[in-house]
Amino acid sequence: MVLEAPIVAADIVQWLYSDASHLKDTLEIVSELGQRLRNGKVPVDRVNTAIWVVHPNVRAEGSVWTSDGTKDLLLYKADRNEEEGYAASPIKRVHETLKGVRVEIAKEQAATDQYPIATELREKGYTDYIALPLPFSDGSVKVVSFATKAPGGFTASHLSVLDSLIRPLALVCELKTLRRTAETVLETYVGRRAGLKVLDGTTRRGDGEWIKAVVSFADIRGFTRLSNTLPADKIIVFLNKYFGAMTAAVEAHGGEVLKFIGDEVMAIFPFETSEEAREAAVQALLAAQETLERIDEINNSNKCSATPDMSVGIALHAGDVFYGNVGSETRLDFTVVGPAVNLAARIAELAKDLERQVLVSDALAEIMGCRSGLFGKYQVKGFDDPVAVYSPDLSAGAMTGYCPDSTALRAREAN
Repeated sequence: MVLEAPIVAADIVQWLYSDASHLKDTLEIVSELGQRLRNGKVPVDRVNTAIWVVHPNVRAEGSVWTSDGTKDLLLYKADRNEEEGYAASPIKRVHETLKGVRVEIAKEQAATDQYPIATELREKGYTDYIALPLPFSDGSVKVVSFATKAPGGFTASHLSVLDSLIRPLALVCELKTLRRTAETVLETYVGRRAGLKVLDGTTRRGDGEWIKAVVSFADIRGFTRLSNTLPADKIIVFLNKYFGAMTAAVEAHGGEVLKFIGDEVMAIFPFETSEEAREAAVQALLAAQETLERIDEINNSNKCSATPDMSVGIALHAGDVFYGNVGSETRLDFTVVGPAVNLAARIAELAKDLERQVLVSDALAEIMGCRSGLFGKYQVKGFDDPVAVYSPDLSAGAMTGYCPDSTALRAREAN
């Protein structure tokens, strides 16, 4: 291996500087790297990266490859258990010293006491472990570790190969991390579909497209009075619970939340064909039903007398919307605009005035093929003709319960 080491290192360095950057993500890079090392007679049985990430719920990611073909993406949250695990790991030591940490597992039984990972690896048959710093261009340091099951562990030649890979590996990992960070930030703040469009180059003012979609508007009843009376910290907790319930329901049914506007949530369920239109309408109704169920669960678990129960109103409409960038030359917003969006917003206001939890438009009723449950026709701001709205009964689900059986509603329809 002594004579082959420079050749193996040169071959893998060449790959890291060229084709490795075309792989999908860090996990794919780590997997290919592990296999290339083994092909070069470096007996690596486990490769693992530890990289801090920008994410609302995840603190760090670990891309793990093992020689038995296992590939895993591990997500570490900022909680007590994860913090304790990090504190007792070689990774923390690398961050503190900016130097590599080697644990010769087969030789150093005492190392088990210092690093619990040594015990775990020993039980799986590993004999040697080394964690090395991955320096990023912003001055931060991430970590990559290598472990082997080879008798005697890594040789000096093996370690020299691993050392030679660090800088090009750090470069390609940083490229993938930057891309992942951009995707996460955009997904977090503008939504997944919109974020991908921005990354693909839809960034100029006016860029976008006309699409068909079911538009959903939801808001909290009595929020203005509530926000004037509750302390700011309680308002934030209150809003987060509400936004969490609404977003989870929308995303579970294929929709995308585009905006939080005060206490309002705007979401869309895009479609193209008539078959997709009905499916989008069904999913939007199911999302509304699930939102109400989640809100009920929050209210049932609310034990704080200072925080009142939530009550929401949801409006659904369908039509053509412009999906793209609007704003100034220096500040853009990726959103949907158009008459369909305006009418959905007005129906949401109507739902509040009529004290209905869910109101849908005539356009949505037509897509569903059911106009039973007409709640009435009303004049709304900005529209010349009265708007027909329907109050669906979602107790039996959107597919079977869309047409209400309520005697009172049928009487209202008859009048």
